[in-house]
Amino acid sequence: MSADQAYVRPSSLEGALEALAAGPVKVGAGFTDIYPATERKVLPGRILDVAGLEELRGISETPKGLRIGAATTWSEIAGAALPPALHGLQRAARAVGGRQIQNRGTIGGNLCNASPAADGVPPLLTLDAQVELRSAEGGRDLPLSDFITGPRQTGLRPGELLLAVHLPRAALAGRGAFVKLGAREYLVISIAMAAVRLVINNGTVVQAAVAVGACGPAAVRLPAIEGMLTGRAPDPGQFADADVAAALSPITDVRADAAYREEAAASLLRRAIAEAAA
Repeated sequence: MSADQAYVRPSSLEGALEALAAGPVKVGAGFTDIYPATERKVLPGRILDVAGLEELRGISETPKGLRIGAATTWSEIAGAALPPALHGLQRAARAVGGRQIQNRGTIGGNLCNASPAADGVPPLLTLDAQVELRSAEGGRDLPLSDFITGPRQTGLRPGELLLAVHLPRAALAGRGAFVKLGAREYLVISIAMAAVRLVINNGTVVQAAVAVGACGPAAVRLPAIEGMLTGRAPDPGQFADADVAAALSPITDVRADAAYREEAAASLLRRAIAEAAA
C-alpha cells in the first residue's frame, strides 16, 4: 500500500500485513463504526479493507474449542448452530443495531472499536474469549480482558491485525444468556447490559461466569458474584444490589447516572441468571 493509495482491499493476509507494516492505516471490514465517526463525504487517510480475507471469516471447530473469524458478521453468528453456552453471544448479535448493521458489522470491529457499550464483549468475557493477533513479525494471543484496555482503547500494537476470537472448549459448557437495557429494545446504545453462563449439575451451579457492560470504562467479569452463585441452586436472589455495585465503577453520562446503572446492572444480572437457568 503506497502513500498514494488511499484505499486497498487485499486478496491475501500477507498483503494486508504488508499494508499495515507500511504505516498508519485505518482498518475496516463492515465499516459500521468507521463511517458514522467521520463527518466527511469520504473516509480520510489510508483505508485497509479486510472483509474479503478468508482467514478472517467463519466459525470453525478447533482442537482447543471454537474459532470465530474477526470478519464474521453478527448475522452469521446469530444464525449459526452453536452450543447453548453461546446463546448469550447470539442474543447479543441480534441486539447489535438493526438488521442492516448485523449483516455488515463484524465481531472483530466490535472489539477493536472498544466501546464501553459494545454488546459483544460481556458474553465473550463469560466464554473466556481470547483474541488472535498477527503482524508481519509474528502472532500472539491475548485474553479479551487484556485486549480492551479502556474506552476506545485496545492492546493492538502498530502493524497488528485482529484475526479471530478463540473460545476454549471448557467454556463451551453450560448455557449462556444476555440482557441489555436501553431507551428502547433495538437500535439503541445500551445503558447497561449483563451476560451470564451457568453450568448446572443436579440442580446446583458448578460453574458461573458473570459479566456486566456499559457501566464503566470497559465490560468486566464479576468474580465475587460468580462465587456467590457457585455451589448453590441457580437463585437470582443470591446477591444484593450492593454486591454488584461494589464490583463496578459505574459512569454517569447522557444516558444514565451512576446510581441508576448500579441498580440496573443488578436487575439485569438477575434476569440473565433466570434465563440461563431456565
